[in-house]
Amino acid sequence: MSLRTRSPLLLAGLMAGAGALHLAVPKVFDATVPRVLPGTPRTWTYASGAVELALAAGLAHPRTRGAAARVTAGFFVGVFPANVQMAVDWRHRPRPQRAAAFARLPLQLPLVLWARSVARGADAP
Repeated sequence: MSLRTRSPLLLAGLMAGAGALHLAVPKVFDATVPRVLPGTPRTWTYASGAVELALAAGLAHPRTRGAAARVTAGFFVGVFPANVQMAVDWRHRPRPQRAAAFARLPLQLPLVLWARSVARGADAP
């Protein structure tokens, strides 16, 4: 299996794992929901988990991969405020937790670029 074939499936696995975690242990993610959003944090946690699972399914299937990868890139941009919220909220936590929260911020860019790469690969002949 080539990297071109494996990369979308790895991204699908990442999204499926994240989606499953949002649904299985929502309390962990509730705290990262920006407080300016309407409704309850749990609603946003469940909604983002469901979206991640749907994107994983779209990424896994070659026919929907290109569109799902583009939406995944947008999703990564859209959840960036949650990572900022986490970094702000965790700035006074012990050093390892604080470092993990701040490390998430620059990781969004490679995720966006990965999703865009999968989209380009899916659209290529």
